[in-house]
Amino acid sequence: MAFGSYFAYDSVGAIETNLIQYFHTDRTAIGTMYSMYSIAAVFAVLAAGFLIDRAGVRRASLIFSVFVVAGAGIVAWAPGVHEMYLGRIIFGMGSESLIVAQSALVARWFTGKELALAFGVTLTMSRLGTLFSFNTEALLATRFGFRGALWIAAALCVASLIANWVYTVLDRRAEPVLRLPEAGSGDKIKWADIRKFTPSYWYLVAICVTFYSAIFPFTALSTDFFHEKWGLALASGEGLGFFAGVFYNFTHMFSTAQGTTSIIITASMLLAPFAGTLVDKIGRRASLMLLGSLLLIPAHLVLGLAHLPPVLPMIVLGAAFVLVPACVWPCVPLVVDEARVGTAFGLMTAFQNIGLLVFPYFNGSLRDTTRGYTASQIMFGALGCCGLLFSYLLLRADKKAGGRLEADQA
Repeated sequence: MAFGSYFAYDSVGAIETNLIQYFHTDRTAIGTMYSMYSIAAVFAVLAAGFLIDRAGVRRASLIFSVFVVAGAGIVAWAPGVHEMYLGRIIFGMGSESLIVAQSALVARWFTGKELALAFGVTLTMSRLGTLFSFNTEALLATRFGFRGALWIAAALCVASLIANWVYTVLDRRAEPVLRLPEAGSGDKIKWADIRKFTPSYWYLVAICVTFYSAIFPFTALSTDFFHEKWGLALASGEGLGFFAGVFYNFTHMFSTAQGTTSIIITASMLLAPFAGTLVDKIGRRASLMLLGSLLLIPAHLVLGLAHLPPVLPMIVLGAAFVLVPACVWPCVPLVVDEARVGTAFGLMTAFQNIGLLVFPYFNGSLRDTTRGYTASQIMFGALGCCGLLFSYLLLRADKKAGGRLEADQA
C-alpha cells in the first residue's frame, strides 16, 4: 500500500531537469517541493494517531491513501509551480500518515520475530518504489513527456489505494475468525510524556534529524548534480522497447544520473534486513551510529570537492544509510519506558520531517546562489559532523546508564 507513495515522492527529483526547463524555474523550487511535503508531514504525523483512534485504522488508512492519490494527481495536472506545491502538501498529508497506519496494521498480524521480518518486507517493497522512480521516470518522460511520467506515478498511487482496499476487505473478514488484536494508533504523541525523556532519547532525535537531512535532501537534487558535474546520462535505453529500456537502466545503474542516485536506496533495500539481525547479534548501536555519521563526512566532501567517479562515495553513503537507520529506530524502546514508545516514535518522526523541510530548500538555494555544488556538499558534510558529535554524546550517556545500547540482545 506504500509502493505508489514512495514512487511518487521522488518522481519530481528523478525528472528535476525536465521540470526546471518546462516551468523556467530553478533548483530552489524543486527543493521546495520536498519541503512542502515535509511541512504537511509534520502536522499529519502529529494528527494521524488521533484520527486512527477515532476512525479506526482501516478507515483511516483508506483516507490517507485518498490524500496520496489526490496529491499525486494535482502534481501531475499542475499548470504551474505553485499548484505543484499544493499537490505536494496534500500528498505529504497522506503519505507519512499512511506509513504510520501501515505499521499499526502490520503489528496487528505479526508478532515476535515474524514482526521484524514483516517490517523488513514492507520496507523493501516501499524502497522498490523509490528505486523504480529513479530508474524509470526519466525513461517515461522521454516517451510520454514529463506530465505522462507524473500521471503514471499518480496511477501507481491508485494501484496502492486498491491494494489498501483489498487488505481492508480481507482484514474485516478475518477479524472475527482469527480474533485479531485491536490495531493501535502507532506513533500517537502524548504531550505529557515528553518531559520524562532522558538525554539519550534527545541525542537519538538529533542523530535522526542530522542523518536523514544529509541523505534525502541530497538525493532530491542529485540527479542534476551527477548529470552536470560528471556528464552522466539522464536516461538510457531510449532506442529500446520500454521494458527493455527499464532492464537496461537497472543493469547500467552506475552509468546514469538517476541510477547513481539510487545506489543509496538499493543498498538499504538489499542490506537493511541483514543489518537489523547483525545489530541485534553484536549490539554496539551507539558505536555503529558514530561510524555511520563518520562515513557521511568524507563521502559528501569527496563528491563536492573532487572529480573522482561518484560511485564509490555513493556506496559509502549507502553503507551509512544501512547502518544508522538499523540502529537509531530500534534504540528508541531501549531508552524510553514502554508506555511512552508511541510518543517517542511520533516525536522523532515529526522532528525528522522538520529537518527534511529545511534542508531541501537550503540545498536548492545554495546551488542556485553559488551556481555550483561545493557549498551544498560542505553543508551535508557538516551535518555528518553534527551527527558524529551527537553519536559520541549518546555513547557517553549510554556508558553512564549501564551500556544497554552497546549490549547484544541475544
